[in-house]
Amino acid sequence: MRTMTAAAARRTALAAQGFAGPRPAPGANRRSIHRALERTQLLQLDSVSAVVRAHYAPVFSRIGSYDRDLLDEMAWRHSARRPRRLVEYWAHEAALLPVEDWPLLRWRMSRYRDGRWGGAVRVLERNPGLPKDVLEVIRDFGACTAGEVEKHLELDRPRTKGHWGWNYSDTKVVCELLFATGELSVDKRIGFQRYYDLTERVIPPDILAREIDEPDAVRELVRRASGALGIATEADLRDYYRLHRRQTEPAIADLVDAGELDEVAVSGWDRPAYLRAGARTPRRVEGAALLCPFDPLIFFRPRTERIFDFHYRIEIYTPEHKRVHGYYVFPFLLDGELVARVDLRAERATGRLLVPGVFAESGRDAAAVVTALAGSLREMADWLELETLEVGERGDLADALRAVCGPSGRRRRTAASAGGRSNSA
Repeated sequence: MRTMTAAAARRTALAAQGFAGPRPAPGANRRSIHRALERTQLLQLDSVSAVVRAHYAPVFSRIGSYDRDLLDEMAWRHSARRPRRLVEYWAHEAALLPVEDWPLLRWRMSRYRDGRWGGAVRVLERNPGLPKDVLEVIRDFGACTAGEVEKHLELDRPRTKGHWGWNYSDTKVVCELLFATGELSVDKRIGFQRYYDLTERVIPPDILAREIDEPDAVRELVRRASGALGIATEADLRDYYRLHRRQTEPAIADLVDAGELDEVAVSGWDRPAYLRAGARTPRRVEGAALLCPFDPLIFFRPRTERIFDFHYRIEIYTPEHKRVHGYYVFPFLLDGELVARVDLRAERATGRLLVPGVFAESGRDAAAVVTALAGSLREMADWLELETLEVGERGDLADALRAVCGPSGRRRRTAASAGGRSNSA
């Protein structure tokens, strides 16, 4: 069995995710965004907008400043001239993925016939005709939010508190059920609200007609995960599309037999790894990037700890007095290592990018980290069209970063600031 050092495995993983090459020129265009998406294969969606919606940030981390409206166009607008390139579905949680990958998840849609949560069953017991009514409204009126569907149906149904306090009506539950089963898809988002439409009006007919058996679909998902990860354990490959071990193990065996994966031993890893055929292992990885909590490089926390020796947990749901690093913390990647944690907040009303706290990882060169981090924060502020970068008091790097950036430094807009605002931002 081939062996690899942990450092080589880390560089392989970074290269696979698009962090080992030069960035495109400022004001990246569609082609640069496409290349970033080819690396990640998917972009996780999340409702938190403390800085910027989660699906926008990984593209910025890889290519720098770009117009977010271009990504919106790929996902939520379509025309004969520019067909839809991305579609929403449950992949690694809710995610944007290439529209041609939609058939690879049909098996999951069939398993969600009773919804993703037990609440859907109770709603159907109360009102078994509601799915048919919802579909008829959307068929007649076009893409709608759940609230608009409810108005068309003239319903005033009680809402009950759900997980994390979400307040879903029966109509919303049914819309989500139909989305999970593939009968509805998401035509667009405005203000981050889903506008549901009939899947036949969202997915192109040739893709919609494609049927793929579950073993073949899972094998292809594992193949795509291996390309996105470069080198991975079975658990890493399983997590990327939230598969089950009983699915991934035979798929991995098939890909090893076909020569598409090579089983290797990585120093310090306690389980076998699988190297994607053709994966690049660069001699060095240089550059800096702020990584949002849902970036595909780090969203599987056991892998993040194994590869970077970086224990990371998001603290959004932790009571404020118990948080260690902050509410919405971005790990900071510098020259192939995770070297710091940065609590960030975009305050759009006042045009400020706030840095309440910034913390160095043990053993890092604080001066080098601060210099690189200041540049990355200024780049992010420009991208988000925020005029001021304001550093707070928390963390062992706060004083040094404030000395470089100033306590409340106004940033000058540059020609490279192409961070177009959008309805989904």
